[in-house]
Amino acid sequence: MTRFALTLEFDGTPFMGLQRQAHGPSVQQAVEDAVFATTGERATMHAAGRTDAGVHALAMRAHVDIARPIAPFRLMEALNAHMRPAPVSVLECEERPEDWHARFSCIGRSYLYRICNRRAPLTLEANRAWLVHQPLDADAMHRAAQALVGRHDFTTFRSVHCQATSPVKTLDRLEVRREGEFVLVEAAARSFLHHQVRSMVGCLALVGMGRWAEAEVARALAARDRQALGLNAPPQGLYFVDAAYP
Repeated sequence: MTRFALTLEFDGTPFMGLQRQAHGPSVQQAVEDAVFATTGERATMHAAGRTDAGVHALAMRAHVDIARPIAPFRLMEALNAHMRPAPVSVLECEERPEDWHARFSCIGRSYLYRICNRRAPLTLEANRAWLVHQPLDADAMHRAAQALVGRHDFTTFRSVHCQATSPVKTLDRLEVRREGEFVLVEAAARSFLHHQVRSMVGCLALVGMGRWAEAEVARALAARDRQALGLNAPPQGLYFVDAAYP
């Protein structure tokens, strides 16, 4: 049995999420079906993170165990061929020792959230960004975001459906910057709560619009109450960017 580490890029628009779902297509199903078509084996894909419906990935790390002898490059090419036309691509494939785990060996995860800040509707960026018509003050958003960096109880920014045992997480980095008509939010931590990034971005957007004072973000965090959340950003602007390993 060989463990293969995969680096996946995917457009989350047509999927119910990364994990296999009984009520619709998933990224996991697309990969596992491609493994079966390639090897005749029913393998289970394990990923570094979980993504909701509509969320994308630039470099999601995952792994599968396969008994049949096959070279990593050949496996990558076969998986990509069998997954067409699903918007999932294997960017890299390599052998890993059996004690390496895409999820449990991961020591850091990073996300990018893209806000398109303009009046005109999205065309090429449809389902790839959150369209916000009101002018956004990215500098104010960045200043407000720093209250969230560090170890905190993130109950306010946690989905009611979150299955994590504790709401306490350490946020290593949360940065906001403008690039033309886009406002980009970058977040990094060892792990995140369900909806944490989208919830943080939603509140920062309220600051950028001038509907919240910068200090409101810190007050929402201190409330430790989901009812204190101002806004949960939609999924289509969120991208899983990177998974770090020792």
